[in-house]
Amino acid sequence: MQLKPLGKYVLKCPRCGYEVEPSPYIMRCPRCGELLDASIITEKIRIKWGELRGRGVWRYRDLLPELKNVITMSEGSTPLIRLRAYPNAYVKFEGANPTGSFKDRGMTVGVSLASSLGVRGIIVASTGNTAASAAAYSARAGIECMVVLPKGGVAKGKLGQALLHGARIVEVPGTFDNALEYVLSTVLESGSAGNASYYPLNSINQWRLEGQKTIAYEIVEEVGVPDYVFVPVGNGGNIYAIWKGFGELMELNIIDKMPKMIGVQASGAAPLVKYWRGLGEARVDKPSTVASAIRIGKPINWYRAYRAVKYSNGFFIDASDDEILMTQRVLGREGVGVEPASAASLAGYMKALREGVIDPSDNVVLIATGHALKDPDALLRDSVHTVSISSIDELKALIMGRSIIDV
Repeated sequence: MQLKPLGKYVLKCPRCGYEVEPSPYIMRCPRCGELLDASIITEKIRIKWGELRGRGVWRYRDLLPELKNVITMSEGSTPLIRLRAYPNAYVKFEGANPTGSFKDRGMTVGVSLASSLGVRGIIVASTGNTAASAAAYSARAGIECMVVLPKGGVAKGKLGQALLHGARIVEVPGTFDNALEYVLSTVLESGSAGNASYYPLNSINQWRLEGQKTIAYEIVEEVGVPDYVFVPVGNGGNIYAIWKGFGELMELNIIDKMPKMIGVQASGAAPLVKYWRGLGEARVDKPSTVASAIRIGKPINWYRAYRAVKYSNGFFIDASDDEILMTQRVLGREGVGVEPASAASLAGYMKALREGVIDPSDNVVLIATGHALKDPDALLRDSVHTVSISSIDELKALIMGRSIIDV
């Protein structure tokens, strides 16, 4: 099925070069099976970069699918915050999106497409953030949402969001990788997606990723092109989408250079770091990390993520759980509250500085993918520094810097 509003695109296979007209349902190459890229036909783009209007994702509508039903909650236009401790580093705080993560950028486009197609609902596998975002945007669109989750593997904040917005929750044994297999085998890989009443919106869907590329556009508008962009990597779609966004601006002669894309993974769930180092295929059978949003062992977008890093002359780097939790606290002391997976970008940056891979003078953007309240248990993992008092005099003693024992 070809959808006219997708006419500014062509679907291209990055492996074998196969091309096909754009369709909402064709996501893999019919020839070799690789995930297809939604490539913009530059000649069809008419955009005046210095005269953009509006805010958020749809500010860039000239570079997005032209959809009949636009489902939006003013996502995007997230803060770019300079760090005190690292003056040449900025945090792109995606926790400021409506449901608290970068997924909202993709869901505004993906759910708008689903609504325009007239499907009954959408279906996603999730570690949590996708579930929350899909549930909220489908509720906004007035369509159903089915979420397939690994049993016991989702942070409470994210699960609560999905329930609040009315999603149908289906729990399956195993990890996110198992949950995604359930979705793909029943809705997409069987070849029935075009006839399915539930439209799949995991990051295998190239149209959802079109929304996420707007992170790059916002960075360019605010600070130009940085030297490096550090991105937490789980399933691999976001680092590819951001790289794609910069690449489109290069094709349109809006920028004249590309940043190096740095993929950061947790040491216990680092299949792409493993592959990058030549230690085997991009998979880990039993991923383990406190950063639940990137606890993924078989990233379906691994080749997309690999291309983003390789062709931008970047690299993959890993960080331990201790390093991730430490940098979560560092960001917290800067006033930026993120979930553990988001802190991985700063952990990777600090490790790269220690190893001399990058210089402190380099301009860097760290993508912070989700809000701290997504995973409240992680915030309380360490001992909480509280003092119990029973009198005003004790409070006065604390203010004066004296021990309350002497009061």
